[in-house]
Amino acid sequence: MAKPPFSNDIRTLRFLAGEMTQGELGDHVGVTRQTIAAIEQGKYSPSLEVAFRIAHVFDKPLEAVFRWDGD
Repeated sequence: MAKPPFSNDIRTLRFLAGEMTQGELGDHVGVTRQTIAAIEQGKYSPSLEVAFRIAHVFDKPLEAVFRWDGD
């Protein structure tokens, strides 16, 4: 399976936010813990709305949380 053309720093940001769990982040964003886990692992691309909600939880701009690594 090819590496997805995007990456994120959600795990690091959760750690820096007092070791927030995937479930806690999911509760803040309105998705399940499993969805957060899949996004972190690059197995699932969040909708634009969910991506912005995640960035908002950490008080970061979108590009500080998600990166496009493709061409």
